[in-house]
Amino acid sequence: MSIVIPLYNKEQYIKRALCSVYNQTVQDFEVIVIDDGSTDKGAQVVKNIHDARFRLISQENAGVSVARNIGIKESKSELIAFLDADDEWMPNYLETILRLREKYPYAGLYATSMKNEFIESMLVNIEEESRNLVPKEGLLLNYFKIYKKGHALFGASSVTIPREVFLYVGGFQAGFWWGEDVDMWGRIALKYPIAYNSQVCAIYYQNVANSAVERKKPVKIHPFVKTARETLELGQVPREFVNDLTEYIQFLEMFTAKHDIKTGDRDLALKLLARSDIKLAYKKKLLRIIVSTSIKNNFPNLAEFITIINSRQKKKS
Repeated sequence: MSIVIPLYNKEQYIKRALCSVYNQTVQDFEVIVIDDGSTDKGAQVVKNIHDARFRLISQENAGVSVARNIGIKESKSELIAFLDADDEWMPNYLETILRLREKYPYAGLYATSMKNEFIESMLVNIEEESRNLVPKEGLLLNYFKIYKKGHALFGASSVTIPREVFLYVGGFQAGFWWGEDVDMWGRIALKYPIAYNSQVCAIYYQNVANSAVERKKPVKIHPFVKTARETLELGQVPREFVNDLTEYIQFLEMFTAKHDIKTGDRDLALKLLARSDIKLAYKKKLLRIIVSTSIKNNFPNLAEFITIINSRQKKKS
């Protein structure tokens, strides 16, 4: 098993991630840490590990996609796992992945559930209709049917991908700092079933400094929206996926517009909102967010007054 860890200014957390690898019940692995131009001492933490299974590769800052792609290229195993430098694995992560691989050798991606500081499992908030599509352990035959509802079953730190799959679908898209991992999962799901175990085997730390979730840059287009549209236009989407994929595109556009509103770029959000293929329900939701954000930013006292009135009305009802 090869483990690829992109590292950028995570000196405070990289030791925790590496210790979680050390503590795996399966010890047959190699670790490739790609230092993506860090300005702190995170790389030194890796250098201090005297274990031939751990390698450090340094590059000028080029982004997480380039770092992961270099890790893939440098890896030696047929299975490539990913772990972000500020996340960690449960001791049985690799063991669980290898069991999935043995049971479902033709899957294009192997994943487990994750948890973060706020929820015990990514399955917690999934509605009953979608939950029925998710096995405790088994194949996700239609990834888009689940994800079009906004339900994320796994993340970058709970995913392992066979080398041969990268040769077929390509590497992570460079030039994107947001959604590049979701683009990869989507490209794989168009070609392969996904093997999944609902047991929590990884921890995602959402509020770590320098994490992508903390960035406030607006996004013009989600990378997988671009990928999906091109694939649909070429007629390369299996018929049973077309409707669900189309709805998933709409969800991603809504999600992107919502992000842009939070960054303060309402104009960009409105351009996305004006697209005719975003569902009316999504448009109404986004308009409410835009209006609410505008009130909070420009009329803070009014926003506080409205909040008080709404809370009183809820108490009465």
